[in-house]
Amino acid sequence: MNEDRDHRSGLLPALGPVQLVLLGVGCIIGAGIFVITGSAAADYAGPAVSLSFLLAAFACACAGLCYSELAATSKESGGAYSYTRDALGPRIGWLVGWNLIMEYLVAASFVAVGWSGYLSALCDSVGLSLPKAFTSAPFALENGHLVATGALINLPAALIIGLATLCAVIGVKRSSAANMVVVLIKVAVILVVIAVGAFHVDPTLWTPFIPENTGTFGQYGISGVMKAAGVVFIAYIGFDAVATTALEARKPQRDVPIGILGSLAVCTVLYIAMSLVLTGTVPYTQLSVPSPVALAVANMGEGVSWILPLVSLGAIAGLTSVILVLLVAQPRVFFAMAQHRILPSVFGKVHPTYRTPHIATLITGGVAAALAALFPIDFLAELVSSGTLLAFMMVSVSVIVLRKTRPNAPRPFRVPLVPLIPIVSIAVCGYLISVLGEHAYLRLGIWLAIGLVIYELRKKHAAAMA
Repeated sequence: MNEDRDHRSGLLPALGPVQLVLLGVGCIIGAGIFVITGSAAADYAGPAVSLSFLLAAFACACAGLCYSELAATSKESGGAYSYTRDALGPRIGWLVGWNLIMEYLVAASFVAVGWSGYLSALCDSVGLSLPKAFTSAPFALENGHLVATGALINLPAALIIGLATLCAVIGVKRSSAANMVVVLIKVAVILVVIAVGAFHVDPTLWTPFIPENTGTFGQYGISGVMKAAGVVFIAYIGFDAVATTALEARKPQRDVPIGILGSLAVCTVLYIAMSLVLTGTVPYTQLSVPSPVALAVANMGEGVSWILPLVSLGAIAGLTSVILVLLVAQPRVFFAMAQHRILPSVFGKVHPTYRTPHIATLITGGVAAALAALFPIDFLAELVSSGTLLAFMMVSVSVIVLRKTRPNAPRPFRVPLVPLIPIVSIAVCGYLISVLGEHAYLRLGIWLAIGLVIYELRKKHAAAMA
């Protein structure tokens, strides 16, 4: 079977379950554990942010089960794009893929800007300050508008995307090996912080575990836990990147579901443990800082100050692996679209030596590097969530549709309790979109409209050429 898939696609089936789990962990563990945990606790849930992570994990698990069934059944790369195209038709599939383009491309840029910030902090800590003109975005977001900052370029952000793009071009087997090293480094740092922090936890800081609501929805209380779940949901984005590598898995029907659900399980445990350590060593009201993990280590006392450089190193390693996985996933979506002739055939070209979609990877890396070099992290972050949640919803809808339209199709992995679990996934993702606000609706609508225009133009061009 591997030889058949290899011959049809040109891609190299080189990934096993361990590599796929690490690929998922590499993409999930990043800004979420190093940044989002603190702000979600301080602003919304208090110590109960651990419950928020659990709720978000439940929502992702429901979507992940749907991804797993479709990944085990599908014989294509492209992830949610391929699944929804198969179930709901080419137009809906294209729009989902169009949203994935925004997710992976902009998320890679967003994470690269965060990487640049941690690198600058690490250099500052050793007395080697980098010039702000070359480590900051030329534009900033103020009151919804971009304004000039006086900086020239965020050079470290662009360079790390360039390096990750090179790793993605030389092959998933080689890049997965690099990813494995980086993932092991950052997980080791996280485990050290959790293990040491467990001995410095003050249980009184967990009381009350769910702070009393202030009278405003989302500010503590049960509503705060729910609001924080919506905020930390973005920390889990990345497990779906595993599904885009189906054609490069040795046994996709078995290994892709293991990669998706295994990475979710590992990351949920780490997120909950870290959130308990943070809120148990620092009053939750003080955690709304760019580096809450470093703050927690500093609060543990001078005896553990040796961990502080490791935190920056772990953050840099963590964000590096996220960028790498995103730049591996995005070109696979382009590759699948080119196979269906929605995008020009150049996006489907495979390197004769490395056997990767190298042109699509280089284009992706170039655009992502430009975005990271020019725009601030908050502007890029605002573009990520809504399209991703919509893609999750469509994958869940696809499971229900295919169970009706192809009831006898072989399903090596089956979502239990259909249609209940897909419906729960749809409902939760829909709720999270609803709390993003009107600006998110507007951006999503504009992006979908642009995508629809491109689809119709390509369709007319294909008809004219036929």
